[in-house]
Amino acid sequence: MKIKVLASGSKGNCSLIETKSTRFLIDIGITYQRLKKELEKMNLNVDDIDALFLTHAHNDHTSGLKVLLKHSNFKIYVNKDIIKELTIDIDPERIEMYDNLMHIKNNIEISVFKTSHDAKGSVGFLITEDNNSLVYITDTGYLNRKYFSLLSNKNIYYIESNHDEKMLMDGPYPYYLKQRIISDEGHLSNETTAKYLKKLVGDNTKYIILAHLSEHNNTEILAFKSTREALEDRNDIKILVAKQNEALEEIEVLYDKVDMCR
Repeated sequence: MKIKVLASGSKGNCSLIETKSTRFLIDIGITYQRLKKELEKMNLNVDDIDALFLTHAHNDHTSGLKVLLKHSNFKIYVNKDIIKELTIDIDPERIEMYDNLMHIKNNIEISVFKTSHDAKGSVGFLITEDNNSLVYITDTGYLNRKYFSLLSNKNIYYIESNHDEKMLMDGPYPYYLKQRIISDEGHLSNETTAKYLKKLVGDNTKYIILAHLSEHNNTEILAFKSTREALEDRNDIKILVAKQNEALEEIEVLYDKVDMCR
């Protein structure tokens, strides 16, 4: 299993997941042209994509959907609440409704769990292929404890580390927006993400990707520092910070080891 984060941040989010039998996108908050260019760098094109999974309907996760639909034929995986929130129409024949658990291409299992965000139907994913596992969490005010056992001791965690609390509260955002961000339906802070990861990581964990950093209320250094300090006894875990305008290096899980592919 491979993950390539094409973009992550307040202005647009998109990742490519590749397994032995399929390739699919999670969210499409970037332009079709940027997607096409990033795929070309990997010697791929849109025809090589088998599906798109949406975590929720906010614009920074769906802004490229309308154009992408015109240039592709693959299935769009959503739930009924996300469909209602989308501002564009999708051919019903292209829609696949996901529930709590899906199996695609025989050996791929995707567990869907609810996230807490001010977007109806927002979800995260646990993707499993054979013995390989990837947790994908973005845009949530908190992580419900009932999911801890499901999400513990996985190979790779892609998880939101949106803001530094002090930067946010001392910054220029209006009060109502600050309250939205720190609420249970907002975004995870660096400190909260670090605490969750300390509970979740296990012997199988090799990589953490810190995602969806705020352009105004965070820095890569602060996000990295919070998680690194929380996991100070786990120097074997590689921590990466996803970027808004630059794709992250590809990460590949090979059963009991994880490799980075340039």
